[in-house]
Parts: sequence; structure tokens; C-alpha cells
Amino acid sequence: MRYFLEFAYKGTRYHGWQYQPNACSVQETINHALSTLLRENIDVLGAGRTDAGVHAKQMFAHFDTEKEIVEPVFIKKLNSFLPKDIAVFKIHKVAVDAHARFDANARTYEYYIHQQKNAFECDDSWFFPYPLHLELMNSACAILMKYTDFECFSKTNTDVNTFNCTITKAFWIKKEEQLVFTISADRFLRNMVRAIVGTMINIGQEKVSLQQFRAIIESKNRSKAGFSVPAHGLYLTQVTYPYITNLNTQKNES
Repeated sequence: MRYFLEFAYKGTRYHGWQYQPNACSVQETINHALSTLLRENIDVLGAGRTDAGVHAKQMFAHFDTEKEIVEPVFIKKLNSFLPKDIAVFKIHKVAVDAHARFDANARTYEYYIHQQKNAFECDDSWFFPYPLHLELMNSACAILMKYTDFECFSKTNTDVNTFNCTITKAFWIKKEEQLVFTISADRFLRNMVRAIVGTMINIGQEKVSLQQFRAIIESKNRSKAGFSVPAHGLYLTQVTYPYITNLNTQKNES
């Protein structure tokens, strides 16, 4: 039987989602908890691979077991085996060929910036105390959505078949004392969101014009785009599937 695990994690002390031979990862931590609880070797496969320090308000991973899982009891037990920075919401029983990565039809990320120094947000949001032109940054979002090839924002030497992504949503808002960038697409390239945000910071500081932004995208050259913003401000906030409804997301309490 195949199950989808739905959960959230704070990525601060993890070296990303994926298993690392000499470092702590979210995948390894969940594998250990599930294997201990089910008393068999469990290897979860995630909806994506977040980098070191990146958080997830909603993430999915699938695993196989022949044991019948009783959800409320199992979730309570599993959460007791997991550290406080990983929280499981729900377990979905799915078809045996369902795939957490390949079946996802949309993903949403948010990037958080605070512009006034705050001791309680230093791990959860990027401190950037300089003025930003939010209207220009939202104009750049409108330009971004007209393109599909985002090689210029992809990490170099990445083994992918295509750099094409369909962006369905991209915008900046001011939320209390924070700036929040939201972006949704059918898929994302490695480091793509952080590179987009870094480029838009340059636009917001009027170091890069909107015309130059178009030229950067069309260049397909990573060196033409902006810097990669720090990982700790980035959150995977939603992953959607055609056969899973009533999704839970955990709000950022920062």
C-alpha cells in the first residue's frame, strides 16, 4: 500500500530535504521515525528538494508499507517520534502508482523580507533594511509571467531536460512589517525562486530596469541575473495534486 505523508518543517537546522551522507536532512529524520514506528525499513520520496535552510509550510512525501495505517493514532505517534521542527498533519492512502514528485501539478513558494531589525525573525525572514520600489517589482512579476524558459534563474550544471516552467502567479505584497513574494508554477528549477527574488531586489533598488529584466530572461544566462537571496526567507507553502483535496497548510508564526 502507498501513503502520502503531509507535513511541515522549519529548515533552519537541516541541510535540505534530501538525504546527506554526513549531515542531518529532513528526509533522513522522517525515514528514521517511520522505520522505528512501523518496524520496517521505510524510504520516503518527497514532492521536491528544498535546499539547506529552506522551510516548508506544506510538503508531501510518499512511502510504501503492507501495514494498514489508522490515521489519528498513527499521526500522534509519529509526531512523538519526530523533533519539534517537523510536524505531520495527515496521511493519505493513495493508488499504488501515485507519485509525490511527478503527480504534483502546482507548487507555491513565498519569500519573506523584513526591513526593520527584529531579533525574533532572524531565522525566518531575510533582513534587508534598504528602500525598495514595490510597484516596479510587481511590474517585473507581470513580465515574468509572459515567459516560460527560465534558464537564467537556474543553478548552473543542473541535470534537467527542460528549463521551461509555467508560472501561474507572481506578486509582491506588504504584510505588516514584512514584504512577501508569492510565486506559483507547475515546476521550479534549482535555486530558481531565490535567483528571481535577488534579481527583483535589484529592480526594486532601480539598479536594473524592466527592459533589462526582459533581456536577462531572454539571455538564458545565470550570470546576467541577480544574486541568490539567503535560504532562510524561503518557504514552500503549497503542493497540489489532482486527487487530494482539503489540504492543510501551517501558517508561519514568525
